[in-house]
Amino acid sequence: MEKIILASGSPRRRELLEQAGIPFEVIKSDAEEVITKTEPGEIVKELSRCKAQMVAAEHPGRLVLGADTIVVLDGRVLGKPKTKEHAVQMLQSMQGRGHQVYTGVTLVRDTQEVCSFYEKTEVVFYPMTDSAIRSYVESGDCMDKAGAYGIQGRFAVHIKEIHGDFYNVMGLPIGRLWQELKACGMLK
Repeated sequence: MEKIILASGSPRRRELLEQAGIPFEVIKSDAEEVITKTEPGEIVKELSRCKAQMVAAEHPGRLVLGADTIVVLDGRVLGKPKTKEHAVQMLQSMQGRGHQVYTGVTLVRDTQEVCSFYEKTEVVFYPMTDSAIRSYVESGDCMDKAGAYGIQGRFAVHIKEIHGDFYNVMGLPIGRLWQELKACGMLK
């Protein structure tokens, strides 16, 4: 399999690609995240495409993977928290409830889209006290994550249910990516 370019600085995406044995290098995209779509699945596909195309334009002939993850609560998109207080507010609004996590993935070569898809996973939190929320936020683990939490870390104790792909919530639906790479003839 050819070495792909991951157009993301996410350590979780790097970890998942490494675990799957997919050869890659990281060239982070600095693309401005401009959203023109309104449906969550289309938003993440648009953002992942933008990241992949920007990096692909600078690396002709190479296969580039772009990805983007958002959290949706009651139809409202929650991105990454801007401040610790913003993170507290996000977690307070989700505690004891369900929300959706969408990750869009786009593969691009020479700025031409090879494939683009999204996965959706339902996540339900247990009820949480304000002190538990603030303790988690103070750990700093929440600041670079959509929805202000990382499912794979210390926040795992607050997860009641997951319906769908766990790895999607981490930021890369690795099983679906593998299937798409096979379908596109990228795996030998």
